Amino acid sequence: MVKFGRFLLLALMLTGVVTGAFAEMTSEDADKIARAIFYGSLAIGAGVAIGAAAGGGGAGLGSAVQGVIEGMARNPNMGPRLLTTMFIGMALIETFVLYGFLIAIIFLFTGIFDGQAGFTRGG
Repeated sequence: MVKFGRFLLLALMLTGVVTGAFAEMTSEDADKIARAIFYGSLAIGAGVAIGAAAGGGGAGLGSAVQGVIEGMARNPNMGPRLLTTMFIGMALIETFVLYGFLIAIIFLFTGIFDGQAGFTRGG
């Protein structure tokens, strides 16, 4: 609990320092900083999404291979069937990882949040 209190105090102090540093900004400067924070957060979010997709896919692939190896150890005659099913499952798992990568790339490079990708905001 003491560590959390120290962290909270540090966060509040940093907030005060940052607020004081930006006190005499114009609206254009504030807009630039807001855009920089937004796009920085977008890049971090895209990286986290790709990492989560890759980590989940890796865990799924490992579990699939473990199950097939255990199944082949119990019944060696089912080996070819188990391998075929495993490869189909691995392809599906990798497809979900690629979907996560594709969504992150779309968020980063299409301008979907600027209204430049054929979408309009408001009415």
